[in-house]
Amino acid sequence: MAHIAPSLLAAPLGNLHRDLSALVDAGARCIHVDVMDGQFVPPISFGADMVTFAKSVPGTFVEAHLMTIQPEHLIDSFAKAGADRIIVHQEVSPHLHRVLGRIKELGISSGVAINPATPLSAITEVLELADLVLIMTVNPGWGGQPFIPSCLQKISNLTSIIRERGSSTIIEVDGGINDETIAPCVKAGASLLVAGSALFRGNDLKASYSKLQKRALETSATV
Repeated sequence: MAHIAPSLLAAPLGNLHRDLSALVDAGARCIHVDVMDGQFVPPISFGADMVTFAKSVPGTFVEAHLMTIQPEHLIDSFAKAGADRIIVHQEVSPHLHRVLGRIKELGISSGVAINPATPLSAITEVLELADLVLIMTVNPGWGGQPFIPSCLQKISNLTSIIRERGSSTIIEVDGGINDETIAPCVKAGASLLVAGSALFRGNDLKASYSKLQKRALETSATV
């Protein structure tokens, strides 16, 4: 079944603990922390302390999405901060096999992310080490960008590869996820959908989450 992973990038920081508690109460199973270093992507966002903060809310599973150069130097600190999953980008990981192996050595769920222009062939050799593949459906950096429709074929192609290999790798998508784009992504094979702006721009966070989650579950039931 497909699930929504709320992204804290779009959250108002002044009410973050309250909002995290509300999301967990509403049933959120995974919290997504976007880590940006101002080099791989222009903005600078959160560090390991945000993972620690998110883990302070009981019941949170927190994944750290490292949009940074040299992510291998950050893995241990994010593991120590309490990350349940660490996701690194193929584009900045020339020794991707080693990096994913290190994440798994730490007893943490491993993930690899690819940008819209990166082909699936760049990660097929490390799928056995990736518990999750994150397909970016916008160019990484800023929240609120429109979904790139051509990414749907990439999701579908990866679904076929995973099925052919009998793998349990999860497909996650990130970027432009809203009430309209959830269904096509789930139908293509995604089971975890990162949502930020679509959740936090409204006045009722629980209602926004429940609406998107209902859409994801309803679509899952038809696939």
